Amino acid sequence: MLYEEFDELWQVAQKRHVIFFYAGYFSQPVVAAVSETIRARLDSAGAAGPTSRRIFSAFVEMAQNIMHYSSEALTPADQRDRQMRRGSFCIGASGDQFFLLCANPVMSNQALAIQTRLESLRTMTVEQLKAAYKQALRAETPADSKGAGLGFLTMAREASEPLEFEFVPAANDPDTTIFCIKAII
Repeated sequence: MLYEEFDELWQVAQKRHVIFFYAGYFSQPVVAAVSETIRARLDSAGAAGPTSRRIFSAFVEMAQNIMHYSSEALTPADQRDRQMRRGSFCIGASGDQFFLLCANPVMSNQALAIQTRLESLRTMTVEQLKAAYKQALRAETPADSKGAGLGFLTMAREASEPLEFEFVPAANDPDTTIFCIKAII
């Protein structure tokens, strides 16, 4: 019976061309271990050098997003380093492209700000994304950013199509919204 359950999950993953999937708590050691696995899986999946680099870059930004902004943490809220925050991440293949999916809980009152940032990126051309990235490198780190404030810009630059995203109210918790983002490379 246990093997049937496992095999059912494995068959779904194979059918959806999933290369890598992780759900749980993200920390720097987890991201380092996952990074090594993703590199090996991309090599075995036949991702060419530049494509593999773009996928890996987008993965790092998605993992950083979870570690910095997921509203569910194992570590205390006032702990500034070695955070462990919950999220899920998936890489898959679709034809000659790869997709990256990421989901994590966020505070519901932050969803509109995230949506506004992402919608502006969706309308930018490649040249506008490059210019915005250069400008962000020279600018001060945004007050609400725990990193350099380049995560969404980097994902948008690496993607071959506009980023897709969605916000889903968390069941039984009006203060929490599940944020999902997808990059196609």
